[in-house]
Amino acid sequence: MYNNSNKSNSSNREMKSRLGNFKNEVASSMNINLQNGYNGDIAARDAGRIGGQMVKRMIEYAENNMNGSMNSMNNSNSGSNNMMR
Repeated sequence: MYNNSNKSNSSNREMKSRLGNFKNEVASSMNINLQNGYNGDIAARDAGRIGGQMVKRMIEYAENNMNGSMNSMNNSNSGSNNMMR
């Protein structure tokens, strides 16, 4: 069990790092300068713009990478709906 905990902590640190890098990339593309660590001095509007843009990009990524699987799910569902008519 100890090994699983270490793997989980390592994975969490990696995900946190990736998310931080993503946030910095988005902020940079919007000409908003973030510093490592605390950024409480940026305007709430800028923080919201960064978060909103991150969500938008994550949704676009998900749509682009799940498109094939979603189509197959929709096709299988539409087939079962046709059978019920």
